[in-house]
Amino acid sequence: MSLLALTLFLLVNLTNCSTDNTVDSFDYNETDPTDTLQAGELIWSDEFSDNGTPNSNNWTYDIGHGEWGWGNNEEQYYTDDPENVRVENGNLIITALKENGEWTSARIKTKGLKEFKYVTVKARAKLPEGIGTWPAIWMLGSDIDTEGWPESGEIDIMEHVGKDPGIVHSSLHTPSSHGNTQNSDHITVPDYNSEFHVYELVWTPESMTFKVDGETFYIYSPSSKTAETWPFNNDFFIILNVAMGGNWGSDPQYETGDNRNGIHPDLTEANMIVDYVRVYKN
Repeated sequence: MSLLALTLFLLVNLTNCSTDNTVDSFDYNETDPTDTLQAGELIWSDEFSDNGTPNSNNWTYDIGHGEWGWGNNEEQYYTDDPENVRVENGNLIITALKENGEWTSARIKTKGLKEFKYVTVKARAKLPEGIGTWPAIWMLGSDIDTEGWPESGEIDIMEHVGKDPGIVHSSLHTPSSHGNTQNSDHITVPDYNSEFHVYELVWTPESMTFKVDGETFYIYSPSSKTAETWPFNNDFFIILNVAMGGNWGSDPQYETGDNRNGIHPDLTEANMIVDYVRVYKN
């Protein structure tokens, strides 16, 4: 084999090895290198630079247990208490806490404050560890109060359940496929809980592209875009939360005895730490 042929062979095989849906660890402590690949204009961000409560110009709260555990039989009661949601040292921290046998957590949203269409969304985050945790970075259609779900659409930029450590999911919920949706894929992020990673959505009129640290792992682009398959032509708002247990987060091996919520009995605290959320015009 000639030197040129050998070089081409090695390049092809190295390229193929990088498509195994596993994210390598990068150092994002200084800057987000994927920003250099973003041609669009930064139109909004929260860098979480002021200690205290989340910026009220950007975020509001869901409070309570929600109907049927927020529709998923989730265990937590959402609050706006600083024990559950706060800004510290340049990060947003959402903490799920078990106190006196009950779980509290937080779910914050930009609904009615900052809403977007056809944008790129990036969130740099470190995810919680523990069986029963269910953190999410996601979006809902701004017309959900009038149209309902799933007609308004749902975009799950990042979901992770602690019973499957390191498996990060991105999904779309539409009238044609919702609940246990078929519009989904996943990628392996081995150090999800110890390192920050950039979870990204690129949303255009033609497609939804999902990335971790700039690596594309799922594209949704139905050939026929109808209200059933593509409820994504309206504004959406951003949601950040840590749920506990629920239809997906629960582990059946812990749904026994006095502990029927599927959460590991030794788990008492779980934190999602978010460095920033940035939105770019495509």
